[in-house]
Amino acid sequence: MQRRPGTPSLLRELNDRSALELLLVGGPMTRAQLGEHTGLSKVTASQLLARLEERGLVEVAGELAGGRGPNAALYAVVPSSAYVAGLHVERDEISAGVADITGNVVTQVAVNPSDAADPVGLVRGAVLAACDSAGVAPEALRAFVIGTPGVLDPRTGDPRLVVDLPAWHEGVLGALRSDLGRPVTLENDVNLAAMAERSVGAAAGAEDFVLVWLGLGLGLATVLGGRLHRGVGGAAGEIGYLPVPGMPLPEDLTHPATGAFQRLVGAQAVLQLAAEHGFEAPTAAASVAAAVRAVETASDRAVDFLCELAVRVATGVAAISVVLDPGLVVIGGDVGRAGGSELAGRVAADIGRFCPAKPHVVPTSVSGNPVLRGAILAAVDQARTELIDSVAAS
Repeated sequence: MQRRPGTPSLLRELNDRSALELLLVGGPMTRAQLGEHTGLSKVTASQLLARLEERGLVEVAGELAGGRGPNAALYAVVPSSAYVAGLHVERDEISAGVADITGNVVTQVAVNPSDAADPVGLVRGAVLAACDSAGVAPEALRAFVIGTPGVLDPRTGDPRLVVDLPAWHEGVLGALRSDLGRPVTLENDVNLAAMAERSVGAAAGAEDFVLVWLGLGLGLATVLGGRLHRGVGGAAGEIGYLPVPGMPLPEDLTHPATGAFQRLVGAQAVLQLAAEHGFEAPTAAASVAAAVRAVETASDRAVDFLCELAVRVATGVAAISVVLDPGLVVIGGDVGRAGGSELAGRVAADIGRFCPAKPHVVPTSVSGNPVLRGAILAAVDQARTELIDSVAAS
C-alpha cells in the first residue's frame, strides 16, 4: 500500500480526526483542554475547531467558568450530525430506538411484528415509527444494528438458525441493506446485552466476563480480553444445548426446547418448579420475583424454591466456569433480573461447591431493554467511526 507523505494537509486531517474522536468520547472541552489532550498548541487547536465548526460537526455548547478573565468556550460535537437506529426483534414484539451521534437516545418505540409478513417490511415499519416519534428523517440515519435470537453466521452476518423467527434466514441481511440503503448489522441478542452490560452495567470496564441469560430461552455471551467470542460457526453461547446430569440429550437440534440445560432452567422448567413450591404466576420471571419478595417475610418455601433454582443454574454456570474461568458472571434475562442478588448470591455459593473456579456472580444492572441498549451502543460506535473517517483536509 502506498504511504501518504506527511504533508500539511495530511497533518491537518490527522489533527481534525483526533480532535473529533476526543470530543465524541470525552464530551465538551475547551480549546485549552483539547490542546492538553492532543499536545497541540492553542493556535492549532483553534484552527482545527474552526474547520470542524465550518463543516457543521462541532459547535459551542456552553462556557467553562473559573479563574481570572472571560469564561472559556466549551466545544462539543453537534448531536444532529448523525443519527442511528438500534432494534431488538422478538417473536411477539420489535423494539426500536433512535440515538444521536453523542449516544443520547432520542426515542424508543414498540411495534407488533404481526403487522409485517417479512423481515424487511417489519424493520422498515419499526424504523419509520421510531423516526416519526423522534422527529428525525430516515435519511439522517447512518447505521442500523439489529438484535435477534439464534445463531448468526460470523462470516456473512446472515441468520443460520433462528427458531422463533422462521422468516429470518439466509439472504435477509442483504435484503435489509438494500432496502435501508445504509450499513446494517445483525447481532445475537445476548451478545448485544453483554455489550450494554460492559458499557453501562454490572460488567462496566471488565475485560473478561460472561453474561448468562435466563429467560424464555437461554444464552451465553463471552467477553475475553475485551472482545466478544462468537465461535467459528457463530454457535458459541447456545447453552440451552449444554449437557447436564440427569437430563436427556437433545432430540432435535432445530428445537432448543429439547436441550438438556433448557429443560432444567428454561422458562417452562422454572414455572413448573415455582408451582411445586406454591408460586403460581403467568411467567417464569413473575414467579421468581414473587419468591424474592416472599424471602423478605422469611418464607421457607420461597427460600427452598430459590435454593433449588440456584443449584440448577449453578450446574450450568459451573461447567462454563471450569472451562473459561471468567472471574465475573452476570446473570441477566427476565429471570435473572427478577432473581436479583437473592438468586445471584445463591448461585455463587453453589458454584463454589461444584468446581475450583469461584467467579464473582452478580445480577444485571442495565435498566430497560439491555438488548436494545446494546444495539444502540453498537450502532453509535459504527456511526462515530464513519464520521471520523469522513473527515478529510480541505
